[in-house]
Amino acid sequence: MDQTNMTAITHFIIVGFSDLPVLRVPIFLLVLLIYLITIGGNLTILILVCVDHRLHNPMYFFLANLSLADISCSTIALHKVLVTFIFGYNTISVLGCLIQILIYLSLLCDKLLILTAMSYDHFVAICNPLQYHIVMNHKVCIILATACWIWGFLESLPIFIELLGFTCYKSCKINHFFCDIVPLRKLSCNDTHVLELYILVVGMLIATFTPFLLTFISYIFIISTILGFRSVSERHKAFYTCSSHLTVVILLYSSLIFQYVTPQSFVNLDLNKYFSLFNVAMVPILNPLIYSLKNKDVKAALGRRLTWLTTNK
Repeated sequence: MDQTNMTAITHFIIVGFSDLPVLRVPIFLLVLLIYLITIGGNLTILILVCVDHRLHNPMYFFLANLSLADISCSTIALHKVLVTFIFGYNTISVLGCLIQILIYLSLLCDKLLILTAMSYDHFVAICNPLQYHIVMNHKVCIILATACWIWGFLESLPIFIELLGFTCYKSCKINHFFCDIVPLRKLSCNDTHVLELYILVVGMLIATFTPFLLTFISYIFIISTILGFRSVSERHKAFYTCSSHLTVVILLYSSLIFQYVTPQSFVNLDLNKYFSLFNVAMVPILNPLIYSLKNKDVKAALGRRLTWLTTNK
């Protein structure tokens, strides 16, 4: 490689979605709308779970953790688009960029682990209902949630440490709307074989495939148990309870496959940006919609809060 193309830099320029001035306002308004809906929907679920005692059970405890992860993930990814439009500041330090990647990847791992914990909760509730309150007691839920957050961070740490060793880049412009590992890897003029090995072993096998496998195994037992129910209404109720969680799992894993599993030589950064936008914006929007529209407990809790606010004005 031509040595003149290898540049030691201190800051990156975030290109965003488009550098055309005519598109700046529409893009800003769209991202702002998406962000506000994401925050509003997930914050509503988080508050409802905290204040409504009827939602104080393991299922909604993990749902609140998922909402918190969604809020954090959308904020870390979308805030740069908003800041760039308002203040015109589209640069980020190299260390700041790497920290953003660490936090973002940690939150993605957290979400996958929390969804896995939710699948285990469904498994216990359906396959071993008599022991449910013993197995999924408050202490166990706290331990599982804490483990999800800590393990998600530890899974992302090796990739962050490897990125710290990168010393030069082909350009200071990141063709993305935030610092993500895919465009940064393509910019690096360092040897990326170790990083790619980390991504394969830690990112794909441990952080992604293992939670998926555990979720898949849980649903094999869940579906097997449901099909054994004699009552059609019980089967319908059980499938209905699991359908919200299963929908979110399918959406999240599908978006991650398109975003990260594509081989580096076939990566289209412009297309990757839109897969990223779906992952950090649309999936967190769909989560509260899916759980609130399909869940009578959440709808009832929201109705009680609105009634209380109306009567206490």
